[in-house]
Amino acid sequence: MKVLGIDPGLTRCGVGVIETGRPPRLIEVGVISTSADMAAAERLLVISRGIEEWMERHHPDAVAIERAFAQHNVPTVMGVAQVAGLGMVAAAARGVPIGLHTPSEVKASVTGYGNAPKVQVQSMVARILGLDSAPKPADAADALALAICHFFRLGSPTATAGAQTAAQRAWAEAERAARRPANQSRGDYLR
Repeated sequence: MKVLGIDPGLTRCGVGVIETGRPPRLIEVGVISTSADMAAAERLLVISRGIEEWMERHHPDAVAIERAFAQHNVPTVMGVAQVAGLGMVAAAARGVPIGLHTPSEVKASVTGYGNAPKVQVQSMVARILGLDSAPKPADAADALALAICHFFRLGSPTATAGAQTAAQRAWAEAERAARRPANQSRGDYLR
């Protein structure tokens, strides 16, 4: 199974493809770049074409995209959301399943801690994929972290409960706990 991770951004859109397995394997990683002096529509066109090229070259079985979240910098959030939409359209047009993951979900699945610093996420991406160092720039490593998160969360026949790492099991339990209604105890939930 191939997973394409997309870390949306107008200046640098990180893209990375992994092949799932024990361990997952890096296929390709990079960034789609645009210049800030280009018109917004031109930038989106360049990124759209880049995502399309990645989709055609790798034929992923799933696409993982960072879920846009509210920040104080509205123009940045808008650009991220627009680029995320391009990735969703490219995947939907091919019937490829899409996973949207928040930054804290990605950090928790890759490091076991939802508030992990970027450098720790990058280090774990390199370790998980058996790389000598984390891909540069950070957007490329973030795209791989998204693909890894998607694989750990949703994905592979090898990512079953028995094959999960301790961090994956802890993360999955935290996810289950977060979904429980507030008035249910753990014992009620398990019945």
